Amino acid sequence: MSTIAADYERTDIGTIQIAPEVIAVIAGLATDEVDGVAGMSGGFAGGIVELLGRKNLSKGVKVEVGQREAAIDVSIIVEYGNKIPEIAVEIQRNVKRSIEMMTGLTVVEVNVHIHDVHFKTADKPEEEELGNRVK
Repeated sequence: MSTIAADYERTDIGTIQIAPEVIAVIAGLATDEVDGVAGMSGGFAGGIVELLGRKNLSKGVKVEVGQREAAIDVSIIVEYGNKIPEIAVEIQRNVKRSIEMMTGLTVVEVNVHIHDVHFKTADKPEEEELGNRVK
């Protein structure tokens, strides 16, 4: 997360500022809504927050915010069997639409970084067999 816009919008009774963390949460939720996204790929700090029992809604999201524009980077894990370019384009569209609609900022970039592929694993029946093998 980078900078807070100095004066996002000035009104008669004060200013309105949107923190980069708010933009990151919006981007994280918009990314998570896309089919084929297995999860967000966050760093060490994101893992610590989740270990403490809180869901980190901005995990895997980096934001740069100016007075009128925002640039977003999202790092994701894709579910195996999906078309990565299609998922990435849908993420770009959904993140851009969500941020612009909710904040009024113009999104100039949405960069999607694929960090991993998630494979669905079947239940492991061999573990049960191992337990019954020795009597």
